[in-house]
Amino acid sequence: MTIRISIDCMGGDHGPKVTVPAALAFANSVPDAEMVLVGRESLVRAELEKLGASKHPRLSVVHAEEVVEMDDSLEVALRRKKDSSMRVAVTMVKDGAAQACVSAGNTAALMAVSRYVLKTLAGVDRPAICTILPNQKDGPTYVLDLGANVDCEPLHLHQFALMGSALVSAVEGHARPTVGLLNVGEEDIKGNELVKQTAELLRADHAKGLINFYGNVEGNDIFEGTTDIVVCDGFVGNVTLKAAEGLGRLIKGVMVSEMRKGWINMLGALIAQRALKRISQRLNPSRYNGASLLGLRGLVFKSHGGENAYGFEWAIRRAYEAARHDVLSRIETSIAELMPQHDSSREINQQKTA
Repeated sequence: MTIRISIDCMGGDHGPKVTVPAALAFANSVPDAEMVLVGRESLVRAELEKLGASKHPRLSVVHAEEVVEMDDSLEVALRRKKDSSMRVAVTMVKDGAAQACVSAGNTAALMAVSRYVLKTLAGVDRPAICTILPNQKDGPTYVLDLGANVDCEPLHLHQFALMGSALVSAVEGHARPTVGLLNVGEEDIKGNELVKQTAELLRADHAKGLINFYGNVEGNDIFEGTTDIVVCDGFVGNVTLKAAEGLGRLIKGVMVSEMRKGWINMLGALIAQRALKRISQRLNPSRYNGASLLGLRGLVFKSHGGENAYGFEWAIRRAYEAARHDVLSRIETSIAELMPQHDSSREINQQKTA
């Protein structure tokens, strides 16, 4: 079955100069993938012509006149730019013309447009941004939320854990992925009220066999691979992500700088060239690019705005894998199983408030 992905070609810092080559590279490497390039047609086709791919059988172009800039407000993105490449690409998912959408545009605008166009799944109060980070087990650790929801309630983190479990189960093939709750310590008595109340909900689900809850985890556990999934609110998640990306670039920069200091170091680098290349690949933030907007009635993936073509191609790959494994229906089914519990938790909270 062909997987069709709509690409917001105008989004991000570089626009078609990055998005079009990435789409072409992915289409050439995956025979059952079809890319719909959304943006200003003249610019997109010029890039295709430059790459010698103007007649590629699995690359098509859909014109969209407007562009959501990186500094545009939500009002501009939603109300004034209804023919933006971002909105047209997301609408294609709603209309069934594409199975997933990828954009490197303004994160807040993408979330707002996606939520407005696609709506949230039944039982989901707030969508979450989920991405992967490398760990010592040479595998991914899925972390959410990464900035969509700065202020959360226990119910929201509970839903994040559920959606993350469904995603990892589908994409990674883990029947019961482990879930960790990010905290300042592993002990149950530590943390704020948000974390403590969320832990109670997750422990109850674990006892019923609905979620494989490991317990509280700390920041270092993300990179040790202690659990498959780490759940937190958007404020903590976004700070964690940016710190991790900065550290990765720092380590890579220091290694390159030191290896160039003197002929002995350069000789050592030449001898260890294969190992150094492998280290660079494992720590390259671009390999982990592509965050999913979970909880929507459609698959939308966010690439970093400043990514190169290599990194944007990874975002396309994550969207493709999610569509191929039917992640959306799996999340919807998992949420539906816990709907009664969500409703009852709301009633309890309302009674406490009264």
